[in-house]
Amino acid sequence: MARRGHRPSQAPGGRPRFWGRHAVTAALANPERVVRKLWATHEAMAALGISIPSTIPVTFADVADLGRLVPSDAPHQGLVAEVDPLEDLYLGDLLQQGAHDQRPLVVLDQVTDPHNVGAILRSAAAFGALGIVTQDRHAPPESGTVARAASGALETVPWVRVVNLARALEEIAAAGFWRIGLTGHASQTLAQVMGTQRIAIVLGAEGEGMRQNTETHCDELAKLPITDAVESLNVSNAAAVALYAVAARG
Repeated sequence: MARRGHRPSQAPGGRPRFWGRHAVTAALANPERVVRKLWATHEAMAALGISIPSTIPVTFADVADLGRLVPSDAPHQGLVAEVDPLEDLYLGDLLQQGAHDQRPLVVLDQVTDPHNVGAILRSAAAFGALGIVTQDRHAPPESGTVARAASGALETVPWVRVVNLARALEEIAAAGFWRIGLTGHASQTLAQVMGTQRIAIVLGAEGEGMRQNTETHCDELAKLPITDAVESLNVSNAAAVALYAVAARG
C-alpha cells in the first residue's frame, strides 16, 4: 500500500497506471498492450460499453479508493488500469512502414514534460503523422499523465526511443525525409522551406529549444509566423501548428 499522502502513477513493480475513459479504453482496445489489472466504479464499468477479457482482473471500488491509486487530483473518471509498457519499436522499422507515403515524422529533442509529449502524440494522431522519435533518456516514460494528455493516441501513434538523436536524424535523412528544425531565430517560415518532400519536424525542449548539435543535423531551420505579442509557442502547440501546415500544403 502506498504511504499516506503519496499518489502513485505507477504500480510498485514499475508498471504504469492509466486513468480516464479515453486512455483506459484505448489501452483495452490495443492488441499490442497488456492490461494487467482494472479498477472501476460500477457506474463507469456500466458506461464502458465493451467486454473485458476474463484474463484481466477487475476490482470494483468507489471514487475515493480510485483516487488513492493515481496522482492527486487526476481525473480518473472511475477507471484505472495497470498496464505493461509497449514493446520497443526500432527506428528502421518505423521508417520502413512509411517508405511509400508522405506522412510526416515528429522528432523531439529533450522534450521532457509528459503533458507536452502526450499532447504531441494527440496532434500526431489527428494529422496522420508516421510517428514520433525521442531520446531514450531526457524524455518521459509511458505514464498515466502521457496517456491522459494523448487521449488514446499513445496506443495508436508509434513512439520510437533512440540512444543518439544525431545518428537517428542521419538515418531519417537517408530514408528520404527533409529535416526541418523549428526555432524562433530562423529567417524563413515553415511554409517557405517545406517544398513537397517528406518532412521530419524537429522540435526542441521547453524553454531551451533545440541543442546546437541537433540544429546542425537539420536540412533547414524554420519559424512559425507568430506575432510579436508572444515570444514563442508551447512546444505541443508548435507541433500541432506545424503538423497542420504539413497536412494542408498544396
